[in-house]
Amino acid sequence: MVFAAPGEALTRAEELLGADPSPLHASVAHQVIGIWQRDFGDTRRALAHLRRARDLAARADSAEREADVLATLGVALVHSGRTRAGLAAFERGVARGSGHTRARVLFRRAYVWWVLGRHGEALEDVRRAIPVLRQAEDVIWTARALTLRATVHLAQGSVERANADFTAAEALWDTTGQEHDKADAVESRGLAAFRAGDVPAALRLLDEAEERYAKLGTPTFMLTIRRCEVLMAAGLAPEALAEADGAVAALDGIGGQSTRKAELLLVAARAARLAGDPQTSLARAAVAVRLFAGQRRTWYETHARLVLLEARVATGRGSGRLVADAAAVAERLAAFGAPAAPEASLLAGRLALDLGWTADAERHLAVAARSRHSGPPLARMTGWAAQALRARAAGSARGVLEACRRGLDVLDDHRMTLGASELRARATAQGAELAALAQRASLGSGGPRRLLGWSERWRATVLSAPPTRPPADPVLLTAMTAFRELAARAEEARSQGGRPAPALEREQRRLEREIRSRTLHMRGEAPGDGDRFDVGRLLRRLGDEVRLVELAVLDGRVHVLLCGQGRVRRFEAGMLAEAEAEAEHVQAGLRRLAHPGAEARLPLVEAAGARLQHLLLGPAAAHLGSGPVVVVPPGRLHRVPWALLPALRERVLSVSPSASSWLRAKDTAPPPGGRQVLVRGPGLASGGAEIPELAQRYGAARTPEGADRRVPRARAAGLPGGSAGRNGREGRDGPTVLEGDEARVPRVLRELDGAALAHIAAHGTFRADSPLFSSLRMADGPLIVHDFERLDRSPYRIILPCCDTARFASVGADELLGLVTALLPLGTAGVVACTAPVNDAAVVPLMLALHKGLDAGLSLAEALRDARAALPGDAVHQATGWAFTAFGAA
Repeated sequence: MVFAAPGEALTRAEELLGADPSPLHASVAHQVIGIWQRDFGDTRRALAHLRRARDLAARADSAEREADVLATLGVALVHSGRTRAGLAAFERGVARGSGHTRARVLFRRAYVWWVLGRHGEALEDVRRAIPVLRQAEDVIWTARALTLRATVHLAQGSVERANADFTAAEALWDTTGQEHDKADAVESRGLAAFRAGDVPAALRLLDEAEERYAKLGTPTFMLTIRRCEVLMAAGLAPEALAEADGAVAALDGIGGQSTRKAELLLVAARAARLAGDPQTSLARAAVAVRLFAGQRRTWYETHARLVLLEARVATGRGSGRLVADAAAVAERLAAFGAPAAPEASLLAGRLALDLGWTADAERHLAVAARSRHSGPPLARMTGWAAQALRARAAGSARGVLEACRRGLDVLDDHRMTLGASELRARATAQGAELAALAQRASLGSGGPRRLLGWSERWRATVLSAPPTRPPADPVLLTAMTAFRELAARAEEARSQGGRPAPALEREQRRLEREIRSRTLHMRGEAPGDGDRFDVGRLLRRLGDEVRLVELAVLDGRVHVLLCGQGRVRRFEAGMLAEAEAEAEHVQAGLRRLAHPGAEARLPLVEAAGARLQHLLLGPAAAHLGSGPVVVVPPGRLHRVPWALLPALRERVLSVSPSASSWLRAKDTAPPPGGRQVLVRGPGLASGGAEIPELAQRYGAARTPEGADRRVPRARAAGLPGGSAGRNGREGRDGPTVLEGDEARVPRVLRELDGAALAHIAAHGTFRADSPLFSSLRMADGPLIVHDFERLDRSPYRIILPCCDTARFASVGADELLGLVTALLPLGTAGVVACTAPVNDAAVVPLMLALHKGLDAGLSLAEALRDARAALPGDAVHQATGWAFTAFGAA
């Protein structure tokens, strides 16, 4: 009962002790309380109750009872860090018990061997226990033993054996009422899915297990460890670090198991290293090593030493001693059969290469490279990274490029199993080293064309295929509706000069977590992307007039790849770090220019634009020709207002996350019918003043709120029905205008789906902490990126005239998450959006001029260029024009 209904078991045991029971029955009650405290509470109290249970069993003269309690005590002692005493208790327990009882003791000792990382001993004990438990028809303990054996198989990399045991155990659990053990089975299947490389299934199963544990009111420290492992594999290391640190604090608060604390610290150390925080990683790993050593857990201690070494290297240390230490760790991990062994060999080889020890490097890298043909995707990528370094050391650029290609192919296959765009983007970080190696090799051996090909190979790959559409999940839809309502109430509270109630904010954060969690469960549907980038095709589409400028960054320096007129040329520009700092200065200047009275700063901002041009384009600025320019920047330069650069200021200018993305936008055909949608959200300083004028321009009659706002364009313009309108276009229905209470998210999404043009005047909010919750404010609350991903086809052209709609979070290798990048894979070929805060009143004439150009048949980039030129020459209007960018190719 202590696992099926722990709270009830604890109450019953305490009631029994209050009724003056016999020594035998009192021993059972103290054991139950000891188990509860061991797993869910204070280990010191657990040890006191279990020692009392052992003494009472001896007084009752029951060898079987004493053996059973000794096994429970042995587990508690090991979890408290007293490994020698725990193993001694098991020795006495095995000697005292017989038959069925001894089998249960052996099972629990097998569990302790697993905790200690001694997998051979664990398998031997569980092998002896299972036949006896089955013969006794002990369903519960047989299922537990099968689950344990499966978990040990997973630790050794035997996924198929583990799945067979998990399946058998689950069939047994279905015949029992052991709810805690059933939750544990779901958790174990999540671990198996992770080991098999299925991250979405792992997250879904672990979340399901957490829900089951929550109903029982039991802590979930082991589940936290496993979930953190999955989060790290998904590229969500900061989230994993926060969860692990939170669990350590909670464990310390209840005086919980020392063994679990050490494991959590190890997970936190790995997460901190992956999150780019080597000092935190060093601190966590050092404590974990000390705890594991004191607990005599060599398997775990060796893994912690690997993380400690990686953290030391990440802080800039490198020495022959570190090479020797990494090699020793690799050898011990290999002896354990641990999947992390190639990672340690790769570390030793990389360090040896840096020191010029080519023979040692080749030996270690050859060992690491063996993993490239088998195992989970990340292990294979480790092997291909080692192979690429071997080829580089041997001076074979061809070998480097082949290894990088094969490794990134593995990453592509893994990435496409992920349905959520966030996971796809963050997973690319795993390929950053391979991509950088390939770029360096191509720069030295293949010229600008090859460098362009490899720059495209890993740039904005999340946009190469649409994300999996969110499922018609009633729970998800309900959560999104509730989130929208709460966000609207919170915004109302802020607008009235107050702040939302803490309970409201907590519920809003809970719903955000639920929405994000359920979207991360989605599996990818598309196969690996077979549409490889073709430099020749790009040059043909550019023709002689258009220039595409792709910025590649190698070792911190910007390399400009200028494409056009049938060739690719390379120019060296400035340092990326200096360009980023200058871009921030420009952003600050644009923010100030958005307010009247800052005219004196205009020359300073223009001068900063000239410096940015020198850093980002260098000598390439003189070779842009006179035609349109497409800029493809790296993710870290997404906030540059490109129209401010002198060489680009008066050009037809567009920006694209990648050359491949530009080609796809260029090939995207507009939908039939030319349907237009104009949306005006609440609370705009300008009141969305351009919307009525645009509605009149496009032929919408102003009707009472709530009435049908579509009227034939020809009739509204006074033209005969069916006759040609302006520029020879046939008459068609006027736009759909949504404002006031009609501008609610469900209606807005219905109208946007498949539209030719959408203009959404609404407050934009960028969420750096969670970019897919960036939003546009509608009448009923925020329209978030997750909402847009539900569209069958997003509008062909979208204009977003409000602040920060073109802000992104740079994640993964070179990926961007935000509103614009969510739209591009869904059918949108062109977006006009804003990279900085702007003056709302100055936006209105810019938007009207932009639409005038579109109505004359211009592209977004052409219309935006002309709209900037039509603005007044004062500082506010000039800054407003520079803040807007045309993305894509429509």
